This record gives sequence, C-alpha cells and structure tokens, in this order.
Amino acid sequence: MQRQDFTIEKKRYRRAIVMGLTTVLTLILVYKLYDMQVLKGAQYGTQSRRNAIRRVAKDPARGLIFDKDSSIIVNNDISYTLTITPFEFDDHTLGELVDRFNLDSAMVTVRLRHGSRVAEFEPVKVKRDLSYSDIVFLEENKHRFPGVNYMADIKRSYHMRPHMAHLIGYVREITARRLRNDSSGYYRPGDLIGYGGIEGYYEKILRGSKGYSFFTVDARGKVIENFDHGQEDIPSVEGSDLVLTIDLKLQSYVERLLRHRRAAMVAIDPRNGEVLCFASSPDFNLKYFTGQTPLRIWKDLIENKDRPFFNRASMAVYPPGSTFKPLIAAAALQEGVITPSTTIHCPGSYTLAGVTFKCHGAHGNINVVRAIEVSCNVFFYKLIFKLGLNEWYRYGSMFHFGRKTGMDVSDENPGVLPSRKYYKKRYGKKWNIGYLVNLGIGQGEISVTPLQMAAYTAAIANGGTYYKPHAVRTIIDRNRGGAQPIEVQQEKIPIKEDIWDLIHRGMYRAVYSSSGTAGSAALGVVRIAGKTGTAQNVHGRDHAWFIAFAPYKNPEIAVALIVENGGYGGDAAAPLVAAAIRYYFFHDTYTSSTGVADSIGTMHDSTQSVTSP
Repeated sequence: MQRQDFTIEKKRYRRAIVMGLTTVLTLILVYKLYDMQVLKGAQYGTQSRRNAIRRVAKDPARGLIFDKDSSIIVNNDISYTLTITPFEFDDHTLGELVDRFNLDSAMVTVRLRHGSRVAEFEPVKVKRDLSYSDIVFLEENKHRFPGVNYMADIKRSYHMRPHMAHLIGYVREITARRLRNDSSGYYRPGDLIGYGGIEGYYEKILRGSKGYSFFTVDARGKVIENFDHGQEDIPSVEGSDLVLTIDLKLQSYVERLLRHRRAAMVAIDPRNGEVLCFASSPDFNLKYFTGQTPLRIWKDLIENKDRPFFNRASMAVYPPGSTFKPLIAAAALQEGVITPSTTIHCPGSYTLAGVTFKCHGAHGNINVVRAIEVSCNVFFYKLIFKLGLNEWYRYGSMFHFGRKTGMDVSDENPGVLPSRKYYKKRYGKKWNIGYLVNLGIGQGEISVTPLQMAAYTAAIANGGTYYKPHAVRTIIDRNRGGAQPIEVQQEKIPIKEDIWDLIHRGMYRAVYSSSGTAGSAALGVVRIAGKTGTAQNVHGRDHAWFIAFAPYKNPEIAVALIVENGGYGGDAAAPLVAAAIRYYFFHDTYTSSTGVADSIGTMHDSTQSVTSP
C-alpha cells in the first residue's frame, strides 16, 4: 500500500513539472509574440520591407560651367555604362564577360566584392562608354548573363577654343584610394568625381545629390514592380552651375603664345581679384578625358618629359628674383628705413665676409625709384640688412607668400617664405645673417608660384588691396533658381599711398626709361608698368620672370609670367606679357611665322612719345 502511494505521488510530481514547463514556455511564446507584433512590430516590419525591396541609386546630372558671357563651355553628354548587380550575378560568366568587353577581371572582382558588402542589390559600374554593338549584344544575351545590364550615364563635353585643362580640371572614375578616404559614404566604385582645378575644388557643388528608386523583389531577388508605384522614390538633385571670370579670347591667345615653352602665365583684374587668364604650358586637351582615354594618349601624356599634366600656374615654385624688389622697397619705405630721397652707392658689386656679390653695372648713388628702374642688386643687398629679416618676412606674409592664395583650384602650392625660425630649424647653429644677401634680390630659400606673383602684382597695381584670386564669379542653383555671386575676399595692406606711387614710378621707368630693364615690354597704345626677374636655376639655364600691370593709371589687368630656362626676364618673358596685354585691350592678332617677335616691332610704336610720370 505504501509503495502504491509513492508511485502515485511520483506521477503527480512529474505532471506538475510538465505543466509548469508548458506554462513557462507558453508565457515566453506569448511574450515573444507580443514583443514582435506590438513592441517591435514597426521595426521588424521595416526590416521585412527592406528584405523585399531593392534600392537603386540614380546619379544626378553634374553642374554645367559657363564663360563670363553665359555661354556653355563644359556640358554633359549621354553615355552608357556596363553594370553588374552582385546578388544576381553568376560568377561562371565572368570570363566570357571579360573577353567580350575587354575588362580587367581583377578590377571587376574587387568592385563586386565591395558592392556585395555595401549594397548587393545595387548595380556596380564596371565599364563606361559602351558602343552601339555592346548594347545590342547585351539586349540579345540578357538570359545568358544574369545581373548584367547597362544604364544611361553622363560624361563631360567641352565647347571652348582654349584648352584650360589645368584651370577646369577633369572628371574621372574615383580611385580606390579616394574611395577609402571618403568619410561621407557618398561614393561607390565606378562613380565619377572631379580631379584638379575647378572640377575638384567645387566637387560637392557640381556633383549634386544622388536619388534612389525602390523596387519590390521576390525571394530570389527578381524585380516584380516599383515599390508603392514609385511614391517612395527619392529624386536626384542636379549639381549647381558655375559662371567663370576667365576671358576666353585672352586665354586662347596666351595658350598660343606659350606653345612649345615650359611656362605659366596668370592674369588678374586688380579691381576685384577675378582671374582673367590661367595658363600652364604644355597642357593637354580635355576631350581625351570625356570617356575611356586611349592608351596611346595616356602613355604619351605620362611619359612626356615636359610634364603636361603638371599645373605650373599654381603648383610649380621658383625663386621670384628681382620681381620681389618692389616689395622690399615698399616695406623699407613704410618702416622709415629709407626715404624717397635716400641714396645708396652701387660700385658694381657688394662684398660680405670675403664673398663678392655682383650687380648688373656700377650705378653710383641711386634712390629707390632708380633702383627699381635699373634693378640694382647692390641697392637691395644693402637695403635688406637695413630692413631686417623679421620685417622682410612680415611684409612678405601680407602678400600671402609662404601660404596658399586660396584661389578656387584644388591644387595649389604654398611655396616657401623663410623666417628666422625656418633658418634655425633648417641650418641650426650654421645659420647667420649672411643669408639675407640673397633674399634681398629674391633668391635663396624663397619660392613662389606664378599665381602668387599675379596676386602680388594686382595688389601693387591697385595700391595695396590684396584680393583673393577667384576664377568663378557666380554659382547658379538650378533647383532653386537662384544665382549666388562669389563673395570677394580682400585685405588692405598697410602701406601708404604715396609709397605705392613711388613703386609704380619705378616699375614704369623699368619699361619706358632708356636704362630700364624691361624696354622690350614697352607699348605705345597702352602704358605698362613692370618688373623683370631672373630665377637662378642650379640645374640649367635660369628661369625668366616678368610681372606687369596696365594701364599705368587705373590698372585693369595684372600679369605674372614665368618661362622655364628662359634666361633673362627682359628677353624671354617681357615681350610675351606685353603681347598678352595688348591683345587683352585691342585683340590684335599676329599671323607671321615669328609671331611675337614681329608683334614687338608693332608694339614699340610711339614708345618714345610716352613721357615718364
């Protein structure tokens, strides 16, 4: 009897355990259902829709670029791009696809891997500029290449006579390195991006914003229809347009002037900082970068010893030579180190610590205006010691030497403006005040770009207002219908007006005096003030500088030119600048085989009748 009671009790205990477990599991199940359907219903519903909806990006139309007269110079053309959707793609077809479309299999593999990781339902771009026969092949063989398709795309087209390659920049597929450094998450492999020049600087403004289309797909990823009849689609936003400040006729003429030379010329309107001309020679034709660049063209550009890809206008640096003398003179006058009547004796050379530094001649006792006119080295050898390194550096900084001008091009070199700290860091205890001698004539460790020199010349021309150079005048938002002028940034350099008059007079006499160094730049139809310079080059013939502004009264253009290995500025650079200035005002053309050489004879008309101010 006792044994039977124990058995019954044991069965009751087991039944209680089973019922308890059942109750607990039921409660857990009920809670999970409540959690999924009530507490997290919206979240899981969203995830479910994501699994059933494919998002496809739509690239916006890139902003256009206009000249200052509102004519289109950079436009968009329709192109077609081969795409592969990673989720649908059959890897076994890759070999045939590579052969048919001449693809880089490694590149395709990398892009598909990236696409699978980021958005496997989005098409990945693998080749641009499909031909008509390519599209026909894809249409006829869709069933054989699942996930392979093509899409309408855009490419740049150019409608201007000058190349303007280094100013405009170009558009190309984003590189793997740029893609890795893209913290915004905007770009995908195969996307276009601006490189160099204006295209690079204004990339975010020109590119616009991507749009997205949403499609309902089945369990196999096959598109069924537009999700919600397209009501949820996000339209792309077109990029904004740019209106330039460039004088296309002048730009085209200067490019012809510099042809067959390694040189760079920048011209600026001294009244507002607008860039009128931005030329680097040699250059290249942007039409080769509208789609797939032919291998032969690419190889020629890369292997060319004259480096046509290199932007000499804002990236190349050289010692400014004697073109820096007006700055030193203005600083010394402003600081009271000298007066307009102060004279310094030039016997033809200057000796310091047993080292002799030569001059262009023995000029005797000369004042500052005469020193600029004849570009007397001895005057400035001695003057730099009176001024001192600290003041030399301070005034050089006022003209933005040693830092970028901030012009709206994506590639700019700040150059070097050496300071006392710079010398101590570079030379340590070996540094001494003797280094000032070379700085007095713009040589030594100092280095500048043609762009910096043009902005400096513009500030001299207008009497001490430094305008930030800019090549874009207006940004046009096509979506909102508004035009926003570029804000002109300016700084007033604290140098008295009468000092600028002296500097102008010296630069004028450098061109029109019989003893001036820039007589080859003299024009009779418009008066020029200028300064020659020679940049010493340890690797070969010296580089030739010339800076100038015109007209002498109320200047409208300021120009800086460097001719690599040109020798003396008065011979190689001054005539070219004079030709450019004359063309800017009168649009004269010269058709003889000698070009500028013949034009110089014309330019000298009535030169002697122009009296010195």
